[in-house]
Amino acid sequence: MLRATCRFALNLTRDQFGKSLKMADLQKIVENNRRAESLINSIKQEMEAVQHELVERKKQELIEENATLTKEIEAALAQLVALEIRNGKRQIPVPGNRGFCTQTEATSTAAVPAETETKAASASPAPAPVSAPKEKKIKEKKAPAEKPKAVAEAPVDVGRLDMRVGKIVEVGRHPDADSLYLEKIDCGEAAPRTVVSGLVKFVPLEEMQNRLVVVLCNLKPAKMRGVTSEAMVMCASTPDKVEVLSPPAGAVPGDLVHCEGYERQPDAQLNPKKKVFETCAPDLMTNADLVACYKGAPLHVPGKGTVVAQSLKNVHVK
Repeated sequence: MLRATCRFALNLTRDQFGKSLKMADLQKIVENNRRAESLINSIKQEMEAVQHELVERKKQELIEENATLTKEIEAALAQLVALEIRNGKRQIPVPGNRGFCTQTEATSTAAVPAETETKAASASPAPAPVSAPKEKKIKEKKAPAEKPKAVAEAPVDVGRLDMRVGKIVEVGRHPDADSLYLEKIDCGEAAPRTVVSGLVKFVPLEEMQNRLVVVLCNLKPAKMRGVTSEAMVMCASTPDKVEVLSPPAGAVPGDLVHCEGYERQPDAQLNPKKKVFETCAPDLMTNADLVACYKGAPLHVPGKGTVVAQSLKNVHVK
């Protein structure tokens, strides 16, 4: 009897120990599950914070990029307006518009309301015809429309070249070409012109600085190794030697260069297809007195003197 009782007690102790062991494992699993959920929530919060930071950073980059593009567009527009003004195209301010429109644009804009009025008039019902007395209708003869008269083009001579006095206010080597100078030249305008000149082999850099020159201003702007050149420095030239022409003493930037016997009526911009400069170039030469001439007539600034070379006589000017 005592042995049976001890065996029963031992079995009961084993069962209770097994149950307590299972309960501890279950609590451990629950605790691990809670920790995992907490870790997952923490990772989610960190990912959301990182994503929010990336979105804000990208948004700020786009705002800055948009501001930069806006400035570039405004600068390009200002440069376009300046070029149009320089080429003689009148600018007309438009109310409510930030910039300007050209005379042509203004005309086309004004044509829209007129066209609208015409359409409205045609759409309105026509009045009832009024009975007229029976009379013979006299047909009115319309006068033939006059053909527009062709505008005579100015003769191709030096008068169509816009030569002015300029002052080199800044000069240096072209960043991408060893034989070219990159200059800023004051021609008496609102801003200096950018000019590219192939004079490195002929004229030292120190002789180019702060000197007065004669500039051909109505050439079509052209890119030279990535830089747009807006004019040309006039020089006396041979295959072996080149000299920059000198304006007369007392000349200032913006003074106009004339030629005796030829009316100065320069094109707003020379048309490369008409080859105006190329036609004039063979007759642009220095004479025996070093004076730059066109067909023997001196180039000069009225009231101040003639344009001259330093030493090259009877050579081409270009």
